[in-house]
Amino acid sequence: MVQITFFEKPGCTNNTRQKQWLRERGVVVVAMDLLDYPWNEGELLAFFGALPVREWFNRSAPRVKSGDVVPEQLTQHEAVQLLLREPLLIRRPLLKRGDERRVGFESGSIARWLDIRGDDGVSKMSESCPRPARPCVAGEE
Repeated sequence: MVQITFFEKPGCTNNTRQKQWLRERGVVVVAMDLLDYPWNEGELLAFFGALPVREWFNRSAPRVKSGDVVPEQLTQHEAVQLLLREPLLIRRPLLKRGDERRVGFESGSIARWLDIRGDDGVSKMSESCPRPARPCVAGEE
């Protein structure tokens, strides 16, 4: 049985759908609150690996959408410090299986990574917020 740790923003519609998709395929999902988790620089960087800084950020986060935060203009050090202060900016979900980590949710690559049944044409997972007209805030469902 495959088990993963799934770092999410509780109440996020997409994260809820992603967890359900995984569970329907037999994955044991241990959900963790991304916003309350006691992150440190090393642990957060372990998820990002060789990804460019721009791929570390939640593009639906209000500060990113408004242009207040421009990931492409940040150094790696600036970016990780900002994410530690404001975890709502972290691209989600963060997934962990043993020592392996992934950022974001593209169902086909997740299925290959976990060696589970992939898309059946019925469900397509997305990272973009389904409520773009009403941005979320920390602690909101």
